[in-house]
Amino acid sequence: QTFYPKHLQMRTTEAINCSASAGPRVDNDKLYKYSYSTEVGLNRPTGSTRGNAGFRIGSDVDISLVWRNPEIQDEQLLRISNVEVESAGKRSRKNNIFHGSSAESILGKVRLEALQRPFVVLWKMGKKAEPATIKNLKRGVASMLMMQLNSGKMLEVNDASGKCLVEYKATKDQVIRIKHLDTCKTQEMGFTTHSPVLGVSGKSASETVITLENGIIKSADVEETHTLSVNARHKAATKVLSRQSLTLKKIELGPVEVAGKDAASVVKSLDDKLMSVGVMVEKVKTKCKGCPTLMDTWKAVRSQLEPDSLSKAKAPRSFLTLLHSLRKASKSEILTVLRNCSKTVLPQLVDAVTSAQTSSSLAAILEFLDFSKKEGLVLQERFLYACGFASHPTETMLQSLLELSQGKIGSTDIKESTVIIMGALLRKLCLKGACEVPTVVKVKEMLLAGPDSTRVESEVQMYLLALKNALLPEGVPVLAKYAESEVGAFNTIAITALQRYNPELITPEVKKMLNRIYHQNQRIYEKNVRAAAADVIMNSSPSYMEVKNLLLSIGHLPHEMNKYMLSKVQDIMRFEMPACKLVRQVMKDMVSHNYDRFSKTGSSSAFSGFMARTADVTCTYNLDILYSGSGTLRRSNMNIYGQSNNALLHGLQVTIEAQGLESLIAATPDEGEEDLESFAGMSALLFDVQLRPVTFFKGYSDLMSKMFSMSGDPINVVKGLILLTDHSQVIPLQSGLRASVEFQGGLAIDISGGMEFSLWYRESKTSVNNRGALVVIGNVTVDTDFVSAGVEVGFETEATLDFITTVQFSEYPFLVCMQMDKTTFPFREMVSKQEKLPSGQTFSSKRSRDQLVPGSEFPLHLENSNMCKKVFEQAW
Repeated sequence: QTFYPKHLQMRTTEAINCSASAGPRVDNDKLYKYSYSTEVGLNRPTGSTRGNAGFRIGSDVDISLVWRNPEIQDEQLLRISNVEVESAGKRSRKNNIFHGSSAESILGKVRLEALQRPFVVLWKMGKKAEPATIKNLKRGVASMLMMQLNSGKMLEVNDASGKCLVEYKATKDQVIRIKHLDTCKTQEMGFTTHSPVLGVSGKSASETVITLENGIIKSADVEETHTLSVNARHKAATKVLSRQSLTLKKIELGPVEVAGKDAASVVKSLDDKLMSVGVMVEKVKTKCKGCPTLMDTWKAVRSQLEPDSLSKAKAPRSFLTLLHSLRKASKSEILTVLRNCSKTVLPQLVDAVTSAQTSSSLAAILEFLDFSKKEGLVLQERFLYACGFASHPTETMLQSLLELSQGKIGSTDIKESTVIIMGALLRKLCLKGACEVPTVVKVKEMLLAGPDSTRVESEVQMYLLALKNALLPEGVPVLAKYAESEVGAFNTIAITALQRYNPELITPEVKKMLNRIYHQNQRIYEKNVRAAAADVIMNSSPSYMEVKNLLLSIGHLPHEMNKYMLSKVQDIMRFEMPACKLVRQVMKDMVSHNYDRFSKTGSSSAFSGFMARTADVTCTYNLDILYSGSGTLRRSNMNIYGQSNNALLHGLQVTIEAQGLESLIAATPDEGEEDLESFAGMSALLFDVQLRPVTFFKGYSDLMSKMFSMSGDPINVVKGLILLTDHSQVIPLQSGLRASVEFQGGLAIDISGGMEFSLWYRESKTSVNNRGALVVIGNVTVDTDFVSAGVEVGFETEATLDFITTVQFSEYPFLVCMQMDKTTFPFREMVSKQEKLPSGQTFSSKRSRDQLVPGSEFPLHLENSNMCKKVFEQAW
């Protein structure tokens, strides 16, 4: 955005300065004629410059001395003329939209005249002073003259790129100016996804080489590059290449120096219409002619957002298109679309409106939803989940949920979800450095005091789950207290919450508490609570004695827990987990490691493996299953993690818990579980956000009614559209142009779980079904009001992952078969480029590559393979 009409209407003045003894000096009565060009090219990092989308601007620049004060401060008048605009890439006439066009036909008469109008630059010690007088491209020309003749580093405020750390390397006839672009502070702040695994990385470089001859700038050349890529797949990347060149052609007789006391009075005597402006590129809003309205966009994409389409890539692709339109829309426009939407597509629209995260979209959705009524529970929960997954939540969003939680809510489930999601927003705001803003402080106090403020069991669980999301350091003592509670549900939530904390926050006091629970020093605990405590101990830098005591306990635990702990220890060693070295050290002691202890049998297991390993991201999974001594499921836990850029993302956790089922098969409960109420439920954690658990049945009467009415159909846990990647920034180039960057990743997801129980066949089956489609699109656009260019890269895929556990308890030892299957799925990569003139002339190119990724069954331990063979042989 070098030139915008409203800017070019005014004449501007800019200041630069240079020392008398060392700096370049412009002589009186001389006119220095330079040729100047600037170009911008957009492509993939691996693409050749010949294939760039972009444009080049060429002009003549005349420099002459206007005035010199007694201290040798120079002010120069630069005249720009004979402007040309052309393609940055080499193309045939057919594909060259600039062919046959003149500067006036592209820029327009008014803009061309403004571009050719002179402007004044104050030159002082090689640095432009803050009152500066150039607009956009003129700022870029002035930036070419900026230099210091002494080597060293300094902060410079006066450059088109903003305030940056600059390093100078000076020799007799050459100055190299290296700008550290990662330090630049600009006026426009963007946003990015809070998780580095889902985020975008960038690398930038800028170097100016200035050649001097007899104290005059002979040439100046700038090359500036910006590369942006998706962390999870660095091949999805864009590159901005900006070049500037200023070359002295000849020196002629020029105007005579003007007399005056100071620069300001001289400028005023030249033209009282000249005004002083800064050199940093100004924000400019370009008007989009013929762009579709929000309603037009909605009509075009709504059919792709029907529930049946959510497992297809067209759903998240349409979601991202709608998102861009929503971010530009007003509250009234958004409300109109919400009120004229069919019931089947409305939940997906609620996802999109909430994910837009603008003040207009938040105000519209809060006005549209009525939380005081029980009707519309699905829409209300979709809104809350979209808030939880927000890429860059604001204090306003958290304040809205706080007010909502304190008002009238028709559904208890929605009340619980509201508080749980507030914990997720709290964490994201704290990660952004906003932990001390008033609303965050208020919510923090509310969540920390919450568990002790009520005696209602479901409300205590609600606050504990919110603390599990918030991960506040102050929350550790609260969670430690409830980990030793008399209520098993409190124990499990509190301990699994502690497992998500950084090991450094698990203090010696907390470790003592966990050891008391595992070893039952003070009272008897349920098996799943003890197993969870052991997991936290092993993952929190355990001591030698802690590991030794855990190993010594094997053989003295309930039968299935013996097998689970044995399997856990073996998994730690096989998968090289952090505690691996210490475990091996302890196992050198034959008391801890012997055949009697390590030959325990059973069906419970723990296993970890790799789902994918690439140069960009490592994806791992682990499956933990704990059974009761009677053969009924106690806990099934599946986790998927992504690791990239030294950051970890807990992508998915699906936990199925069951208890009190022994009465169905006339079996004896394990120690400490004799009086447990019949219960089965499912809990999900998705992209670091804990969601509200769902219940399959609770109580014996509910169990029996479900037994006779059970259809085997899975219960939905999460369904909707999630904005995974969300990165937006404006890059001010030294040339005065601005590159707008947008990277978004949309996920359509459907997670369901089910539990079937057959007394006739004495068999139970639990299933977790994950369906999803992912689309990630990144684009960079350089858009002026006379020409625009852009490049877009992306990839998309559709995948299915099923985890099924079958248990046959007709005989003992009972048979357990676990299956984790990934179906064959498509994968597509895309790249497109575009150039456009206001006249409507357009150049565009698109390329894509498709491939099929073979499906597979993820390997588990050998015992499981042997059991599955027996299960399927009997079924056959």
